[in-house]
Amino acid sequence: MEDIKTISGTTEQEIWQTVEADLRADEDILSYEAVLLQDGRGINLYIDIDPGGGFEGGYELTQLSAKVKVDSAFRFAIHDEGFVDEIGKFFGMQDLETGFADLDHHIVIKTNHEDTVRTIFADADVRAVFTELENFDFGIHAGDEDADGPVLELNIDEGITDADRLRKIYHAFYHVLKGIETLP
Repeated sequence: MEDIKTISGTTEQEIWQTVEADLRADEDILSYEAVLLQDGRGINLYIDIDPGGGFEGGYELTQLSAKVKVDSAFRFAIHDEGFVDEIGKFFGMQDLETGFADLDHHIVIKTNHEDTVRTIFADADVRAVFTELENFDFGIHAGDEDADGPVLELNIDEGITDADRLRKIYHAFYHVLKGIETLP
């Protein structure tokens, strides 16, 4: 089993210098995995690109995940809005409206604490990231037996190796994680 790279720093800038260098070192990167340690939080970054071949279609995934440090009953899940969701809304499916039209028209939000979600998405940079993302799901999961508690997980069906774009996504993920961990 291959060791997972650990990148530590007190700021996002310190961490991201190493991530950028790693991604630029291999232009045809197909796999990347690292634990990003910032402010005592460990965020797992995983990129997997399988171009397929022959009759295989291949797949792509970019994933960020982190253990949520607080024991909270807060739950939420979001994903980009598709045709099925539009039909569901027509028939009364509940979807949190944040009050930010750009975001509300692009994603579906399910939560048990609406005010917290509105506060988290009040940041324009965070909203911009989730408004631009396609084919993703994001939320709190119970975690597996190794996770020791709830896990915040973002799955994007795209292998994102552009360092600048990936950094914006990481920044938004980190902002949401911090927002959840400051809940009473």
